[in-house]
Amino acid sequence: MPTFARIGPYRFYVYSHEPNEPPHIHADRDEKSAKFWLDPVSLAKNFGFRASELTIIRNIIVANRKPFLDEWHEFFDNRRR
Repeated sequence: MPTFARIGPYRFYVYSHEPNEPPHIHADRDEKSAKFWLDPVSLAKNFGFRASELTIIRNIIVANRKPFLDEWHEFFDNRRR
């Protein structure tokens, strides 16, 4: 489970066993978790976050979309070789 970033209380990461899905990122804090598609940025799944916190997380992802996409492609493209 490579971590791409820790921003504030959130950890942003991917699961290595999800290479066949579109680019996305997971965000965790405490026992809560969410999955966001990266292109376009949109919520895929939510496990425990309130709507207001999902907005904060989404804004962080939007602000970091390019590096997250770059890291996602680098990680999964290297695994396919």
